[in-house]
Amino acid sequence: MKLNSYLSNRLKEVFTEGKWVTGTNFKKEIFDLEWDDALKKVDSLNTIADITFHIHYYISGVIQVFEGGTLDIKDKFSFDAPPIKNQQDWRNLVDKFCSDSEKFINLVQTMPEEKLLSNFVDQKYGSYLRNIDAMIEHTYYHLGQVILIKKHLKKDI
Repeated sequence: MKLNSYLSNRLKEVFTEGKWVTGTNFKKEIFDLEWDDALKKVDSLNTIADITFHIHYYISGVIQVFEGGTLDIKDKFSFDAPPIKNQQDWRNLVDKFCSDSEKFINLVQTMPEEKLLSNFVDQKYGSYLRNIDAMIEHTYYHLGQVILIKKHLKKDI
């Protein structure tokens, strides 16, 4: 299997289609969630809306680089989500998350191996491969949080 196919399959697993690793994927966990549940605070944890914005922030920032743009994202801004005031605001975020996840997967699928092994923007950031792998790990970390928050919310209902 080619490296780009392997990586795009891993991204599909965590973002949009998978069930093998965690029994679910990010899209499945947020797609039918109501906006008020996405905004419910559980103890000191981030909300599901906060986490969704956070992961999407990195997806969109890395897509920009994949498409030849500059690396403009900064960790300190990764939770600076605009307010979600209604179901439509939440739906817009979910839809953007889903469409950009698909775009990210497709960009990785078509990325030549030489590019995957080359420096991502600057040598200090490692390779494209390392950054894609980190995206997978980072998303699984937050997917676990979303799953736990949803379980806690179901207990409160």
